[in-house]
Amino acid sequence: MPTYDYKCTNCNYTFEAFQPMTADPLEECPECKGTVQRLIGSGAGPIFKGSGFYQTDYKNTKPNNAKEAKPSAESKKTTKDKKAG
Repeated sequence: MPTYDYKCTNCNYTFEAFQPMTADPLEECPECKGTVQRLIGSGAGPIFKGSGFYQTDYKNTKPNNAKEAKPSAESKKTTKDKKAG
């Protein structure tokens, strides 16, 4: 059963009601007995259950035969210069 949000048009009191989908919307405010309007909600967000999420849960964007970039000759020179200094 879904939970519906309501707001009173008289006193601006907001509340939730746990109702079946087949039930008629509420019409009376529990605080001031004024008329209420059912609010349109964004719906339920995703519910994450479990101990966590893993890399294997997602599509691999790299092709299997992709080669790693090799360091250029220029970067090798700067590494040697740093070690020597």
